[in-house]
Amino acid sequence: MLRALAITAASIGLLTSGISRPSTAAESFPAVTDQRLLNAATDNGWLMFLRSYRGDGYAPFSQITTKNVGQLREVFTHDVAIPAGFEAPPIVNGRTMIVTTPANHVYALDATNGKLLWSYDYPVATRAFRTACCDIVNRGVALYGTTAYMATLDAHVVALDAATGKVKWNHVAYPEPGDGVVMTSAPLAVKGKIIVGAGGGEYGGRGFIVALDAQTGHEVWRRYTIPAPNEPGGNTWPGATYKHGGGHPWVTGTYDAETDTLLWGVGNPGPWLWQERKGRNLYTDFVIALDPSSGKIKWFFQQTPNDTWDYDGTNTPTLADVTIDGTPRKVFYQAARNGWFYVVDRTNGKLIRMTPFTKTSAVTGYDKQRDIGLVNESLRPTVGTTKFVCPAFFGGDNWFPYAFSPQTGYAYVPTMHTCMTISGSKPQPFRAGNWYIDEGFTVAPVPGSSNWGELQAIDVATGKKVWGMQTKLPWSDGTLSTAGGLVFSGTPDRKFYAFDAKTGKVLWTHRTSSGVIGVPVSYMVDGKQYVAVQAGWGGVTPYWGGPKMVPLFRGIPLGGRLYVFALPSASAQAPR
Repeated sequence: MLRALAITAASIGLLTSGISRPSTAAESFPAVTDQRLLNAATDNGWLMFLRSYRGDGYAPFSQITTKNVGQLREVFTHDVAIPAGFEAPPIVNGRTMIVTTPANHVYALDATNGKLLWSYDYPVATRAFRTACCDIVNRGVALYGTTAYMATLDAHVVALDAATGKVKWNHVAYPEPGDGVVMTSAPLAVKGKIIVGAGGGEYGGRGFIVALDAQTGHEVWRRYTIPAPNEPGGNTWPGATYKHGGGHPWVTGTYDAETDTLLWGVGNPGPWLWQERKGRNLYTDFVIALDPSSGKIKWFFQQTPNDTWDYDGTNTPTLADVTIDGTPRKVFYQAARNGWFYVVDRTNGKLIRMTPFTKTSAVTGYDKQRDIGLVNESLRPTVGTTKFVCPAFFGGDNWFPYAFSPQTGYAYVPTMHTCMTISGSKPQPFRAGNWYIDEGFTVAPVPGSSNWGELQAIDVATGKKVWGMQTKLPWSDGTLSTAGGLVFSGTPDRKFYAFDAKTGKVLWTHRTSSGVIGVPVSYMVDGKQYVAVQAGWGGVTPYWGGPKMVPLFRGIPLGGRLYVFALPSASAQAPR
């Protein structure tokens, strides 16, 4: 039932026919300074995973509007023939766009016309493909100075010259490819450090976040997200279970510059079967606040204690400033795997409000006095018992980013409506590179529903759903919001949409070559606004969806294609 994507670099056509490194140098690539990163929200480019340190996926460009979006046309496309999931946002600085693909291929284009500037194929250790849990994906580069940084499937971090693609340094964050420790997320550049978390909880690794010196690649600090017995929180793990406790922070975090604090989501504990590690299991299913200089934990917020349903807390904690009950609040919000939409004070980690955004049964609430999530204990599976719980391990939202619009105050949340049967299995001893789960499951639809997906607009101040568009297939793409009053997102059935951000009305649709799970972006060059996204079906759902979901995906073409759109020149309005 559970299987990794067994694939090797030799079996993939990494580049489409005719792509090669040209002899000419890249277009101008202005240095990405600390100040530019702090001001990335207003930059003309798209300088990091979710545009700015706030992680809100909001582009302040209004050339493309609700009135003219129907005129969007393809400016250029770029194909990469890899039969896997294309999840990365195109990263844009100046006139240069840098894109990563599955299997750690990177290429750079002129962001206005698609001219290839350079390409680079990282030589992934073959053994790492065997234990890439949920497809061989990559979610993009970080930029700092004149360098692009990529994390790899075999848990390296590689620094590339942004003008040529040549390797500057290669840091080994975990030395044993094939053990199940991978890196698929985009790094985050903060104050001269390149910060990235590892994945691999289903293989019994011990989660960590590492910070590297941007110039040299030397390790500055490492924060294990599962504490040892002599560390704070170590008493929440019995015996030596912490050594294989999972808790992998495998999605990019955010940075609150006002308080100099990293906010990072942490994954589920391992093995899944709760009886093998009784206790609260710090810091799994948490958002942790870290000092970026040292990695020291400042505070934490836990959603699902002693999790046994795979409800990772890794969804990006998105920063927003909203007025709640008449009071201005600095918050982070998270549409979490466990099906709850959390709004939390980002200065101290205290819960403000939580509301369900899909059917939930396993997690029931939160005890503010004890600062701990509440769960339905009767729905914990044991060896020989089977439970029916909602949502499924996919979660209400898996990793897919949810943009925020300061114009509407809404978060735009990709949603999966799923449940599952889940049962305990006889515990197996830990073996590096083998599954370490000790549970079995089958994904099921929400009772009474025939739709697996939905894009929702949720008012962050109230937690209430404002509008939604349901779909037969799961909604597994991130969202982009813009100052033109628009929201962009795509679906597995090869459609890329533009919505009215206030009403949810579909204003434009484009047919794509494959299913869309890439993060859409928008940027400006020479006074012209562009929208870009990668199509390329894959990711977690085709491999773990089970017999009731996977048949829905038959017939979706594979292979990646980058799309870049803009208005015809005569239709473009001057940006406001």
